[in-house]
Amino acid sequence: MSKRRRFVISSIILSLGFVAIQFLTDQNRFWAIGILGLATIGFFVWSLFDSLGKNMTLLILILPTIFTLGVGTFWFLLPSNIFARIPIVIFYGIGIYVLCLTMNIFTVSAIRTIALLRAARGVGFVLSLVTSFLVFDAILSLKTQIFVLLPLVFAVSFPLFLQGFWSVILEKEYSKDIFIMSIVTALIMAETAAALFFWPVTVVVGSLFLTVTFYVLLGLGQSKIEGRLFFTTIREHLVVGVVVFIAMFFATHWGA
Repeated sequence: MSKRRRFVISSIILSLGFVAIQFLTDQNRFWAIGILGLATIGFFVWSLFDSLGKNMTLLILILPTIFTLGVGTFWFLLPSNIFARIPIVIFYGIGIYVLCLTMNIFTVSAIRTIALLRAARGVGFVLSLVTSFLVFDAILSLKTQIFVLLPLVFAVSFPLFLQGFWSVILEKEYSKDIFIMSIVTALIMAETAAALFFWPVTVVVGSLFLTVTFYVLLGLGQSKIEGRLFFTTIREHLVVGVVVFIAMFFATHWGA
């Protein structure tokens, strides 16, 4: 069976999994989303089995799994009607298929250089941002205590950064520098979440700011790895962060 056919089958079955979740109770839906996340790992291993090895190529399983969990947790926040949920199922199915194509390019590029690598990195970057927003929105929606919030943000950010930074080097061997950079940037994300905990922002605004922070850190980190961390690159990323911060400041309700 060709890879492309396996990609289509994986996308359809995982999308049908979200449809099936609709018929479960709320408590069972929570566990079903976790099972669907594990199923995502299984389907991606099956789809990309020819290119995967017992090395750093296994990092390609991170983004699809967290994407599934992100869409799944966001699912709880949607109205309970078919018109709100069908578009999400379609979005998820397309996202999984695109991730299959993107991760396939990454695993093949770890062996040999191919022309579509730059485009795949761009797609992977965008999907990382989408995934981070969905997960951060779900985490902030919990309105939990700070000692729970910070570990959750760190636990999500670290693997996303690790996969995002690895997509630049695409080496099979373990990289200490990538690992340390992922820890540092994930800690900065947790610190940002700590600041937002004491900031009277809405869930959506807070999630957007965390996503923009993720964008700045991932973009600057990838540029550093590529050796292209120029002044203009730093300025472009920081301008985005400052603009969003100012917008968040004015969007905050400071009254009692």
